[in-house]
Amino acid sequence: MQNTEQQSSALSKSQEAENPSTFKRLMSYAKAYKKGFIAAVIGMLGYAAVDSFVFSQLQPLIDEGLTGKNPNFMQWAPLFIIVMFILRGAFHFIGTYCLSWVGNHVVADLRQELFEHIIAMPVDYHDKNSAGSLISKITYDTEQVLNASSKALLTLVQQGAFVTGLLIVMFYNSWQLSAIFLLLTPVIAVIVSVVSKRFRAISKHIQDTMGEVTTASEQTINGHKVVLTFDGNKRESERFADVNKRNRQQRMKMIATKSASVPIIQIIASFALAFVLYLANTDAMRESLTPGSFTTVITCMAMLLRPLKLLTTVNSEFQRGMAACASIFKVLDEEIEKDTGTKALGRAKGNITFDSVHFTYEGEEKPALNDISFDVSPGQTVALVGRSGSGKSTLSSLLLRFYQANQGQVLIDGEDINEYKLHDLRNQFAYVSQQVVLFNDSIANNIAYGKPDATEAEIIEAAKSAHVWEFAESLPEGIHSNVGENGALLSGGQRQRVAIARAILCDAPFLILDEATSALDTESERHIQDALHTLQKNRTCLVIAHRLSTIENADTILVLEQGEIIEQGNHQVLIAKDGAYAQLHKLQFG
Repeated sequence: MQNTEQQSSALSKSQEAENPSTFKRLMSYAKAYKKGFIAAVIGMLGYAAVDSFVFSQLQPLIDEGLTGKNPNFMQWAPLFIIVMFILRGAFHFIGTYCLSWVGNHVVADLRQELFEHIIAMPVDYHDKNSAGSLISKITYDTEQVLNASSKALLTLVQQGAFVTGLLIVMFYNSWQLSAIFLLLTPVIAVIVSVVSKRFRAISKHIQDTMGEVTTASEQTINGHKVVLTFDGNKRESERFADVNKRNRQQRMKMIATKSASVPIIQIIASFALAFVLYLANTDAMRESLTPGSFTTVITCMAMLLRPLKLLTTVNSEFQRGMAACASIFKVLDEEIEKDTGTKALGRAKGNITFDSVHFTYEGEEKPALNDISFDVSPGQTVALVGRSGSGKSTLSSLLLRFYQANQGQVLIDGEDINEYKLHDLRNQFAYVSQQVVLFNDSIANNIAYGKPDATEAEIIEAAKSAHVWEFAESLPEGIHSNVGENGALLSGGQRQRVAIARAILCDAPFLILDEATSALDTESERHIQDALHTLQKNRTCLVIAHRLSTIENADTILVLEQGEIIEQGNHQVLIAKDGAYAQLHKLQFG
């Protein structure tokens, strides 16, 4: 418990130190909208100035107008009130609208930059961070920044200027009474400072718990069928209730701090007001104060209570926004995927070489690949077989530079893949994974995802080659029918056929099939095998498969075990060896 408190204290100090630089960095996004920001500041200051000016006229209203010393004053008073309120309304609109306009643009730019940055992050970063927490930063955290950059900033500037204006009016009328208020400034400053630190610490915890809420929701909703099948409703409800409870507790801490700070500051201010009333009753003050001056000072002091309350209350919103900003900037400061390549690659010839490649995942002790060496000639098909976790998918990930080999080299056409530009390198591959990813769009757009400029004729040809056309033409809108969230409106086999059609349309020199036919029924698999046989012509293919029937015609079969190649050869050679591959074959075919 003590360690937790020490960590929270250290976190608060760190966050307090980062606050000015965080706000300064946020404001740098507003440079592109400088004119709108200037107009907003003018509107906010104008609004506060009008209110302060109205209160400054209380003294002449009482001393000159109501006493009859200056009859003209009261004649112009009605017109004065109308003009002031028109100006007040105009300044309020300009300040509020322009600041919201700037704030929404800034947050939209920040959200876009964050989204693009997360996409550009290396694969191992996504391995370490849940999708829910990253989505929470794009949605919830940016929303908190919007509140800080519009509502909170509006109140801070507008009410801050109003407080300044009231103080000026007070000192103009009676500096002796007004000086009493200044004695409270250090006390209020200490309270606001302590409260701000707590606001930021609690805000950080709220953001963390919101990430947990998003993650828990996403996992349960995505795995809805699994939850129902294994009667996990109660377990998931309890798990979500626990996360939801922590989020509620953090929010209540925020409310408690906010609710306590406002009355404390107002009570302190009330003591000042009471002391002013006491001093005003002395003989010395009676002689120097007119009724108008006294009324103005007392009214201004009373009016100070509301902006002080607003400034303290909105401080929580501002600190929450700054905490969210710090969280977003932390992600933006992470290094994106490095592209060290300098060589352009138009279309590769098709040669792949692994030369003594070693690879270990970060945080793991056991290597995923150990001294892997093999060569694939252009147009050949190499198949990878072995138990789960033997390193088959890791090989394809290294080819696409999702990860970097710790030792050895991966070469394409005799050149280390790290020398090629990353964009050019990945353009050489068509990839069909065992986990099919489809977007909530039409079948046609999903097929054309790797080639956005494809014509409809090309899309239809690819759809026919992958036997997508067989089921698509019976749908109400044909290939323009929507597939639903991650292809939920299609069967597993249909989804995989769409993914294969996407690979066919890419027409890349390399083809990676990672369990590409695992979800297909026997008839579909036969159709797809025909399509893949055509697709594999004049292409170098890397096929990862558990079902050995799909790779019997491969030029080379690599049998992997715990990250090492234990057998190598074609189907006939490996069957004749009667080794690990032959044992796998017997298990599958009896």
